[in-house]
Amino acid sequence: MSAPSSPAHRAGHVAIVGRPNVGKSTLVNALVGQKLSITSRKPQTTRHRISAILTEPGRQFVFVDTPGFQTLHRSRLNDRLNRTVRDSLADVDVVVWVVDAAKLTAADRAVVALVPAAAQVIAAVNKVDTIKDKNALLPRLAEIAALREFAAVVPVSAERGTQLDQLKDEIARRLPEGPPMFGDDELTDRDERFIAAEFVREKIFRLVGEEIPYSTTVIIDKFEQEGALRRIFASVLVEKASQRAILLGERGERMKAISMQARADLERLFGGPVYLEVWVRVKKGWADDDAALSRLGY
Repeated sequence: MSAPSSPAHRAGHVAIVGRPNVGKSTLVNALVGQKLSITSRKPQTTRHRISAILTEPGRQFVFVDTPGFQTLHRSRLNDRLNRTVRDSLADVDVVVWVVDAAKLTAADRAVVALVPAAAQVIAAVNKVDTIKDKNALLPRLAEIAALREFAAVVPVSAERGTQLDQLKDEIARRLPEGPPMFGDDELTDRDERFIAAEFVREKIFRLVGEEIPYSTTVIIDKFEQEGALRRIFASVLVEKASQRAILLGERGERMKAISMQARADLERLFGGPVYLEVWVRVKKGWADDDAALSRLGY
């Protein structure tokens, strides 16, 4: 009698989509168990497509974190971010549409309408931990389920880790059979320079007022490694001198706090010491300059 065959290995790309501020990046980080995508309470924190890789026995997930689809602010930058969302839907095996359990908005409906009709879509109803009356969740789930034919509707809390295993199982069932696409120890398709720039940008979103973070971007001028030590020299671009003054803060204290917090996160991720030096430079109109946006990787 022949030995029973083991289940086939599954591997594929999974797009995480949703309107701004529904917790897409928090969900990606929770699924892979590592901070790779930046987060903040401000919408539209994520600007770049980044893949986070989770390898488990018999399956490998390549989660594609995308910018929140932007319908409010118009600029060349936001046009490119929205195009990134659309492009991400074209070459993935499963789409996870993230929606806030507390409310279903017109912006949510606009995002799910972008997903091709033939796509396998799982609705991840996030932040269920914030709903005190669980009976109120049932009509919301029914309202969501009525929008289209979903492969599954899974209530989750990315913040608390609720039902993430169930979400992964639902995704894995729909991934194609095939070998791993990345090594067991690989966490992302992005290099350390990219991660360093993103961690600095995250702290700007977290520590600076409402408008200024949207007028900034971060570039890495130099990245050197000496043994375990990484030396990183970064520039924050702003559009106005007044924004530079606000970012720096009195006697440079705000930028010092941004740098210190970013360095601490990088040291945790890299597992070694980091020297981080950040300068603030004025570059007028960078967010509406197609050539500048291309150079900056948007």
